Amino acid sequence: MKKFAMLGAAGFVAPRHMKAIHDTGNVLAAACDPYDGVGILDRYFPDCRFFTEVERFDRHLEKLRRRGEGIEYVSICSPNYLHDAHCRLALRVGAHALCEKPLVISPWNLDQLGQLEQETGRRVYTVLQLRLHTEVQRLKRELEARQPREKVDVELTYVTRRGAWYHQSWKGNEEKSGTLAMNIGIHFFDLLIHLFGQPLKSEVHVRQKERLAGAIDLEWARVRWFLSVDAADLPPGHLAAGKHAFRALTMNGQDIDFSEGFENLHTRVYEDVLAGGGYGIEDARASIALVHSIREAELAPANGGHPKLKN
Repeated sequence: MKKFAMLGAAGFVAPRHMKAIHDTGNVLAAACDPYDGVGILDRYFPDCRFFTEVERFDRHLEKLRRRGEGIEYVSICSPNYLHDAHCRLALRVGAHALCEKPLVISPWNLDQLGQLEQETGRRVYTVLQLRLHTEVQRLKRELEARQPREKVDVELTYVTRRGAWYHQSWKGNEEKSGTLAMNIGIHFFDLLIHLFGQPLKSEVHVRQKERLAGAIDLEWARVRWFLSVDAADLPPGHLAAGKHAFRALTMNGQDIDFSEGFENLHTRVYEDVLAGGGYGIEDARASIALVHSIREAELAPANGGHPKLKN
């Protein structure tokens, strides 16, 4: 049984990590969040020590380490801009870091984490759960088996409704979230790179508070993408049917169905890491660099861009 600690225990994604720790037969020994509404702990780990100040959390983990009772993994579910600092905390107290996406906001911070891995002998893992989706794995095998492999046309659409709170929280602060592309898009950009190879060229056609759109030329795909948190971009009838999100991925006009199979992906991530696998710093680098370039790019004409731009 492994001992875990957690930063960001009150966050949206934290319950998935708690469930994964529980379902893999391990224990969450300590958790921290400035917000103290963490009753979810009682469902999985009622004896978990809880802190609202990261300094006291850090001190507790250091005390355990010096007693020879140290934490083995720190799960990081905190806001994006704190991820690299919290990874450093984990390594400093002798634990591996298991960090939600994005691992960092600025790609050059990956190099510092890599150096700390070497200095401490501990690993930094990142949660790239879509790579473990059974349909993604099947599609990747199918694509790599094609000989000769030809470039395909891909269209990605992701719309997920967010209310006014979103823009008032850290998620709406570009310096803290890394922009919409990082906060809601990083999963999908990593998926595209995983399936179709490294980015060769990228354009941004729309950059607004609620939506982003552009095009990417990958080794094996020409991609048009559209991201939005505006309910007005949902397909007609979606809201009336109680559907608040829309995900669509097509390849040469054919739908790729990822509508199911998301329920236990975080548990699969934990199983993979604990079995000696897991995705690390270099696995995260390409998508983080791509999103950073999207953030910095000048707008380009949307000639042949995503069909949503015609509306």
